[in-house]
Amino acid sequence: MRGILWKWTNYWKGWQTRWFILEDGVLSYYLSLEEVNQGCKGSMKVSACEIIISQVDHTRMDLVIPGEKYYYLKAASSQERQQWLIALGSAKAHLCSKHICDQDNVPPDELKSKKSELKLYCDLLMQQVHQIKQYARTDGDHRVPDIQNLVESSKTLEVTCDTFIHTLEDIMKLKTQCDIIPPTVNELNNNKFITKSTITYMRQDSNT
Repeated sequence: MRGILWKWTNYWKGWQTRWFILEDGVLSYYLSLEEVNQGCKGSMKVSACEIIISQVDHTRMDLVIPGEKYYYLKAASSQERQQWLIALGSAKAHLCSKHICDQDNVPPDELKSKKSELKLYCDLLMQQVHQIKQYARTDGDHRVPDIQNLVESSKTLEVTCDTFIHTLEDIMKLKTQCDIIPPTVNELNNNKFITKSTITYMRQDSNT
């Protein structure tokens, strides 16, 4: 996905338009479409960032890698923000799913991160459902449903639902992996588990 987003620069210049490209799990931005050939001004791995959506400003979303990078962004409209959120969420879910399949152990923070994602998509779904209700409202005989926006919002809602389900599936996979990870040596010692080697050693000791 690619397009224009407003990016917060500093207190002197405030919000400035930038050209953003989401490709292969990396979000890059340029000063403008015409200056893409001059190289990107910054980039962020989607799999490493946390996506935060504003409950007040329906055009704003923040991408954060704690202690490292902060992208404060605005879209032209709430619909456009939804498109970006879905694209970012889909890219993040795809990369995380592949990561889950490729690894044996699950980092402690990964499950927490996926739960945060699920909460984000849940909030997004609530907003989209509310928006569809607004488009479908007739207010008696003085207003007809906004069919075009209803169709577009329904398609967006469908994609968000798919992303929500994929994220939920990832959480289930992570939870399963957490449950089957064997205890460490320290955990065995702390909990005084008796292993085969311990039994063998005790028998040898008793025979001496």
